Amino acid sequence: MPHNDRDISVAGPPPTESAKDGGEEPGGPPKDEQEEPAGPPASGIEAPPLKRIGAGYIAWMMIANFGASLALMVPLSYSLALRISDLAPGREELLGYVTGSAQFVYLVISPLIGFWSDRTRSRLGRRTPYLIVGTVLGVVALFGIANAPTVLLVGLAWAVGMVGWSTAGQAIQNIQADRVPEEQRGRISAMTGVTSQIAPVIGIGIAYAVASSTLLVFLVPGVLGAALLLLFPVFKPEGDSRALVHTSAVTLRGLVASYGFDPRKYPDFGWNWLGRFVFFMGLYFNTTFGTFFYAQRLDLPIKEVAGVVASIGTIGVLAAAGGAIGGGFLSDKLGRRKLFTLIGSAIFVAGAVIEAFAYSLPQLIVGAVLMQLAIAVFSAVDQAIVFAVLPDRAQAGRYLAVVAFAQKIPSAIAPLIAPLIITIGVTGGDKNYTQLYLSGAVLALIGGLIIKLKVTSVR
Repeated sequence: MPHNDRDISVAGPPPTESAKDGGEEPGGPPKDEQEEPAGPPASGIEAPPLKRIGAGYIAWMMIANFGASLALMVPLSYSLALRISDLAPGREELLGYVTGSAQFVYLVISPLIGFWSDRTRSRLGRRTPYLIVGTVLGVVALFGIANAPTVLLVGLAWAVGMVGWSTAGQAIQNIQADRVPEEQRGRISAMTGVTSQIAPVIGIGIAYAVASSTLLVFLVPGVLGAALLLLFPVFKPEGDSRALVHTSAVTLRGLVASYGFDPRKYPDFGWNWLGRFVFFMGLYFNTTFGTFFYAQRLDLPIKEVAGVVASIGTIGVLAAAGGAIGGGFLSDKLGRRKLFTLIGSAIFVAGAVIEAFAYSLPQLIVGAVLMQLAIAVFSAVDQAIVFAVLPDRAQAGRYLAVVAFAQKIPSAIAPLIAPLIITIGVTGGDKNYTQLYLSGAVLALIGGLIIKLKVTSVR
């Protein structure tokens, strides 16, 4: 879809002296950054200059990303399944409908959020207001879910929670696109990716520790995540964006255009988007029903699954950390990205096949660890590819929202398709998770091959 190529220009106020090393200047990045000249933007809009960011800034970005992942992924990985199991025992398919519907709601409004984020004038910056509002919405929604008396109200509350936590997390991604130069993208994507892998494991462990209280299962991980998110703008403020210049008015055409892009004009952006879409479709086939899958294969009650998931996840954390950091750092060092996305897809296939035929805890551990390793390698390196092929960095909010479609559409569709797959050939009460996991493996491999073979501007 074509878009207006001259929407905004970016300007900042004169810099002022930072109080501390690594502190923020109101209109620019921290003092511990070294300037890197920015290339000409695709649209002719002047984007903020890219500067090498220091260790302190990276650390706070990782902490904020950990908080966003903790708050979002614990409900998706455990607590929503527990709540639905309490309200509607034996109705596993309702989890897919609740999570899929919420993803669809965010899918519809996320480009508008990105569009306005690029144009926001505020003392706090362009991205920070969305981080704060999203975090508040997320906490309120978790309180609502814990007290909802019906599955319908759980679904409505989670739609609000999904919008809130996803908006806060996307604000961190937008800041990363605004600030991180090419030579740091692989390693920083890797380090933030590691926090995304660790957060659900720690969060599920926390939820399991307070499992006697439905309210605490939702609020403890959520409030902790919110606190970590809000510390980021406190210690590393984004800077004033009130000097942001708009050279044209917002139009209906511009708003509609924010939902897409012209793949003929930006083919690498388009092929990478498609590869991500297919990979994440396979991933969500194999993760949406994880709680119920482990309960069936290990013959455990739903409430006991959290301990198993946390234990398996803890083992997988080391693999995920090694995969993300190894893939990210090596891709920076070698200047090669696509090879690592294909390696990640291949490892995912191996893990999914093992999981598909696993009926014992050791087999499940091996499969899960391989899948965590694969997701970490793929996600870290492909995130660097995304930043490299963005059509216009000055409109990072808009284009990263479009990139998020490649993950959000599968997360909305897969939970709706998966209930059909798990009923194929079923004669008793058990669901056909073997077919589901094998289907996910095929899709993940196809996604990696698309990126490897079709994206040409990135090695």
